[in-house]
Amino acid sequence: MYYTIYKDTKGLWRWNLRARNHEIIAHGESYVNKSDCLHAINLVKASSNAPVREV
Repeated sequence: MYYTIYKDTKGLWRWNLRARNHEIIAHGESYVNKSDCLHAINLVKASSNAPVREV
């Protein structure tokens, strides 16, 4: 798996998490600053031990 970051047509930063076959399996919202986009990716990476709750 790997992350991609890019600017959308409105000039906002976005990220995707892609599987080995390059399909998008997760994505984030849009961010004005690239650093905020990268911070969101780091939050997702750090949440690997977060519990899954059914609501």
